[in-house]
Amino acid sequence: MGEEEQKNNWRRFKKLKLNPKHLSRRAKRAEVVTTRHAHKFVLRRLASIRAARRQIINWLALVAVLIVAIALQMAWTHDSYETKAQVAGGTYAEGMLGPIQTLNPLYARSNAELAASKLIFSGLLDYDTTGKLRNDVALSITADSAGKVYTAHLRDDVRWHDGTLLTADDVVFTTAMMRHPDTRATLASSWEQVKARALDPRTVQFTLPSSYGAFPHALTFPILPKHLLGEVDPGAMMQHSFGISPVGSGPFSLRLLQTVGSSEEKIVHLSGWESYHRGAPSLARFELHGYAQPADIVKAINEHDINAALDLPSGATILPDDFTMTTHPLANGVYALLNTRSPVLKDKQIRRALQLGTDVEKVRQVVGDAPQLDSPVLPSQLLGVTLPQKPALNAAAAQQLLQKAGWKLAGETRTKRGQPLRIELAAVKDARYSAVMNELARQWRELGFEVVQKEFDGRETGQSFAQAVLQPRAYDVLIHELAIGADPDVFAYWHSSQAGALGRNFSSYKSQVADDILVSARLSSDETLRAQKYRAFTRQWLADAPAIGLYQSVMEYAKTARVSSFTGGTTLPSPTERYANVLYWTAEQGNVYKTP
Repeated sequence: MGEEEQKNNWRRFKKLKLNPKHLSRRAKRAEVVTTRHAHKFVLRRLASIRAARRQIINWLALVAVLIVAIALQMAWTHDSYETKAQVAGGTYAEGMLGPIQTLNPLYARSNAELAASKLIFSGLLDYDTTGKLRNDVALSITADSAGKVYTAHLRDDVRWHDGTLLTADDVVFTTAMMRHPDTRATLASSWEQVKARALDPRTVQFTLPSSYGAFPHALTFPILPKHLLGEVDPGAMMQHSFGISPVGSGPFSLRLLQTVGSSEEKIVHLSGWESYHRGAPSLARFELHGYAQPADIVKAINEHDINAALDLPSGATILPDDFTMTTHPLANGVYALLNTRSPVLKDKQIRRALQLGTDVEKVRQVVGDAPQLDSPVLPSQLLGVTLPQKPALNAAAAQQLLQKAGWKLAGETRTKRGQPLRIELAAVKDARYSAVMNELARQWRELGFEVVQKEFDGRETGQSFAQAVLQPRAYDVLIHELAIGADPDVFAYWHSSQAGALGRNFSSYKSQVADDILVSARLSSDETLRAQKYRAFTRQWLADAPAIGLYQSVMEYAKTARVSSFTGGTTLPSPTERYANVLYWTAEQGNVYKTP
């Protein structure tokens, strides 16, 4: 565009004049068009949106009703296809008396230490839920015709918790450690004269000095790993770090040994061992809580720190509503052990008077109607044999025996040559034993005895019960529990060779007839013959009256309804045999589908 043309355009623009009427008409026309378009494209569509919104809300309400209806139907029909059941996983926390000073099974003594040994370690044999021996690490156990050589054939799939295979060398090493005097193992005396050797990696041979029918029961000992402890000096074994960080081959492996508050309370945290040769446990975790006192266990139950417990206080214990208590017989017996070396009780007629004049039924009542046990062995241990019965209660006959022995009544107490008929009755301090002592003292005072009661508390004296009472036989009568076990061999408690300070013949009982029977019974592996011999021994034992059977021990076990664990049903060889079916214990419940 040229310069002249631009000037002409500018002149025309300057000559333009605004017409107000014309602009007004144009504005009104634009307003009408705008209003028409607003009605057409906005207001009408807003009405459509309102109508659509109502339909959407109606549809959403219908969907909500359908969801609620489906939920109600599922709730109403829930029980037809789902049920509450025990499920795998969870933590089983069990409380019992400690202390937990070591997790090395060579030195296990307390219930908590023994429980840890049972869960962490395995043995050649163990016990099933009926109290009978079964194979564990061993595939089979055979004996020669003389009953002196036993051969164990081992499984080839048993591994330590570090993955190493368990072999015959581990078994031989463990027996050597138990036998070595510098080790000071709790089972040392049982293995002093037993020789073990590995014939090959899967075969162990045991040679005994003489035949012993009950030897298979000794093969339940926990096996130790030679590859970890083989270089440890036996004298240093007790202090070795293995005691706080053991490696076993049992169903559970150690996670942590925890000290709570003080050194008297410890928790052993275990994990299920997935490579366990019998199969992985259902439980993910197992906790063993070791407490100093029974009252601490009750406190832990009430605070729900644990979901199961034993070693509860004697007498009535109030538990939370979700806990139940069951009672299970043990292969142990509580006896009034009569010291046959006592100046008074060395006379068999005095012992027989106590036997005749003691109402054991009333004694059992004061401890909660415990099972009857009048003999030195359990009747259930002897197949096809009925044991002789204890003489019936006869206080008059007891009085006559005392009178005949020269003990005359002088007031309420009998005397002889100016001396009272005095006996000292002792027991470890325990509420249950206290009740037994009080009842026995009451009955014997009615017979004319002067009875002195002594309860021993190691915390007050600074001595152990064994050192202060058992070894010096510092009593006339001792209320004490004897662990009989799964086999009726009671040689250790009643043979005269065991009457010394370190022996367990706490009655100092000596009888040539009884000795001969006990020796011949343990030499035989024929259960029928052994049963007949123990029947003969029981008859002699009742005639000599070295003790009075009071009652069979029981294990009281408390647990919550949410756990599924030990159920009992048979006499347990020991409290740790409650773990016979521990692989199937559970600690949690969940919804599961019912099978058609």
